[in-house]
Amino acid sequence: MASFGLASACGGGGAEERDRAAPLVTVDAASTMRFVETIDAVGTARANEQVTLAAPVTERIVRLNFEDGDFVTRGQTIAVLAVSEENAQLNEAQARAREAGQQLDRVEALRERGFATQSSLDAQAALAAQARAAAAGAQAQIGDRIVEAPFSGWVSLRNISRGAVVSAGDEIVTISDVSPIKLDFAVPETMLSAIRPGQSIVATAAAWPDQPFRGQIDTIAPVIDPATRAVTVRAMIPNPDRKLKPGMLLTVAIETEPRTSLSVPELAVIGEGDARFVFVVGEDGVARRTEVRTGLRSQGRIEILDGLRPGQQVVTEGVVKLTDGMKVRLAGPKNAEPPGAGRMAKGG
Repeated sequence: MASFGLASACGGGGAEERDRAAPLVTVDAASTMRFVETIDAVGTARANEQVTLAAPVTERIVRLNFEDGDFVTRGQTIAVLAVSEENAQLNEAQARAREAGQQLDRVEALRERGFATQSSLDAQAALAAQARAAAAGAQAQIGDRIVEAPFSGWVSLRNISRGAVVSAGDEIVTISDVSPIKLDFAVPETMLSAIRPGQSIVATAAAWPDQPFRGQIDTIAPVIDPATRAVTVRAMIPNPDRKLKPGMLLTVAIETEPRTSLSVPELAVIGEGDARFVFVVGEDGVARRTEVRTGLRSQGRIEILDGLRPGQQVVTEGVVKLTDGMKVRLAGPKNAEPPGAGRMAKGG
């Protein structure tokens, strides 16, 4: 009996010693997260709509209705050129049109009474039509000297002043609609099958490195550039705060296959050639070497395509100290014992 008790005591002490010798590790649970395959590109931001308004004729500017960087609405008068001579021509043309119209009325009355021929009536009708056309032409010349905004947008810096004489074609101002931004970038023809209109993209600008700008592919050019073997893709990005400016260089990530998959921290995965392994800690506190099939990496985690179940505990720190089947202790507030030790003591 004595010898049995001694052996039992020695055996118990050996188990306790082995528990204390178990390496201390940190574990994390396998959990799901969103992974996205991407195609990377570099693109240039462009205004949704942009136009440079130029002087239609050579004339003096009498009024400018904008200041640097103003927002203007569609149809708003931007500039007015001198129209004094054209107004005089319009008054003269309108007077001739009235006179020709009155003369036509008289000829028509005479024709009804038989005192005028049809040919004289036709001739007077032609003269009246010519007079009306001349008045309309004079009115159009005045309209050409009033420059209006073709759409709503933001004007450029003003480089011209009231009183300046401009020649036909001289720039007055540029209007840009940047409420959404067009982003043009090139994609290799080998990736053409992976992109489509409506696909999500994420762009970043050097001016705002911590802010992603999300949008969608709007159009894919129908022709591939034979020199670069790439196709131009245009995406639309909302720009309510006008942080993105036309001409900016942006890096683009095209999201091709978004999915939700199981993941573990990258530190948990061990590579041996083409094989990948993790150490899974079971309820008994034993770390077992488990082969897994991995996918994408994102935010410090790696996608697990096969080999694990959600919730399984994998070793993230202390992996180098482990061998298959080794007992471990977990780091943390309750780490003085293997995972099963506390429950065993409470049950005893």
